[in-house]
Amino acid sequence: MQGFLNLNKPFGITSHDCVAKVRRLLRQKKVGHGGTLDPAATGVLPIALGKATRLLQYLREDKAYRATIKLGITTTTDDLQGEVIAEKSANNLTLEAVKIALEKFQGIIQQIPPNYSAIQVQGKRLYDLARAGENIIVAPRPVEIHQIDILDWRGGEFPELDLEIACGPGTYIRAIARDLGIVLQTGGTLAALTRTASCGLQLTKSLTFADLETQLEQGTFNPISPETVLEHLAIINLSAKEAKAWCQGQRIPLSDISTEHLGNVQQIYHEDDRFLGIGKVVNSEGNVLLLPQMVFALE
Repeated sequence: MQGFLNLNKPFGITSHDCVAKVRRLLRQKKVGHGGTLDPAATGVLPIALGKATRLLQYLREDKAYRATIKLGITTTTDDLQGEVIAEKSANNLTLEAVKIALEKFQGIIQQIPPNYSAIQVQGKRLYDLARAGENIIVAPRPVEIHQIDILDWRGGEFPELDLEIACGPGTYIRAIARDLGIVLQTGGTLAALTRTASCGLQLTKSLTFADLETQLEQGTFNPISPETVLEHLAIINLSAKEAKAWCQGQRIPLSDISTEHLGNVQQIYHEDDRFLGIGKVVNSEGNVLLLPQMVFALE
């Protein structure tokens, strides 16, 4: 079985646990995921099956989330799963003040990852270092926030703010909650998180584990095809002769291709519409060539 599963990850288990469960349900060894979700987060977890695991690096990187931020509370993990280390009444906080503060989180911003995250420092995960009591200072990293929309606001001593966030890769929503609290001088933490889109897959079309088990019992489960998930990449069609040579690792001369494709990876198809894999267009000594990057199907 090859292709992708748009899994609706449940609350309380790790992304690794999800991969292990899919592996058991499908009785398939080769299973991987695209983009870790914290145990307390739910929503879209792209799962690759079989040879499609080799395509994970080529998937779209943008993501979207629905998040609830609780203001007035600071925790060790920047979400409600951690220990509360500070509380401050935010009863006087207004939605207008929040709107102004959120303007600082638009576009490309510098973000310090949470101490409890999977980033590696000196060969160790940050969360392992944090659990061991080590205080590691991580340098800020640039991340891109495409859009933030306010969905709901519930005032009170510890107000809650529901947001819809579209962002680029490497963005920590927990860090946005923490930093928004800093800007507002109230403290802030992430109360709930659902990923609504990832790698081009949408929450509305995702499957729960119960859905997957039902489809497997009924024999109706079909993985999402690689070409569907890779639709953001341009396509190059090869003749039968060219396809055979390309699948054998040979460089294919290209005469009729736009220079805008140079340096980019492309989907490669046989002339009979079979998906063959991923190639890259390069300029070698004045010649435009198509190089195999990942061969998905052999002639």
